[in-house]
Amino acid sequence: MNPAMPMPNHQLPPRRQGRLQLILLLVLTIGPMVLATCMYQFRFWVPEGRNYSGELIGNGVSRTDLGIQGDDAATWQIVVTAPATCADDCRQLVYLARQIQIGLGREASRATHGLATAQPVSEAYNAELARDYPRLNRYGLDTQAYSNTTPATGVEPQLWLIDPHGNLVLRYDAKTKGKAILNDLRLLLKLSNIG
Repeated sequence: MNPAMPMPNHQLPPRRQGRLQLILLLVLTIGPMVLATCMYQFRFWVPEGRNYSGELIGNGVSRTDLGIQGDDAATWQIVVTAPATCADDCRQLVYLARQIQIGLGREASRATHGLATAQPVSEAYNAELARDYPRLNRYGLDTQAYSNTTPATGVEPQLWLIDPHGNLVLRYDAKTKGKAILNDLRLLLKLSNIG
């Protein structure tokens, strides 16, 4: 039996070359993740352009932090918040939320619409909601949590897009056009694999 012939030294890769390849491989795989995390945390090299119409909520605030009480849905949510009485602006947003969900067409099952109020609505409006908005989800609204989370909005009604994990994504006021909100939600549903 002949023992295996050792390879000549000039054909073996040096140990340094192996370490260098390992370091290079780690930098190429982990480096982009570290860079993306730093870009997100420290807000540098973030593009100035945007493709959405509402106010982006990118700070990890959830619907519970906002003060919306009730069960989370496992779908995208179009929620109207009314920290004061649900007057004309609020009613217009509730109507708009329903129209946006209908406007999604075959994607409509991926979203729900709801109303979160701090005060009970009038009996006449409650009857209208039961008659004309049978799929509207109703939630309570904690005004203390709401004012702590969104001090700039005051008591004006707002429309929120909330992801299936309960995170606030975009906020709109009563002056926003429904087409802009619908386009934003369509884009979110296209990019999202959840909900």
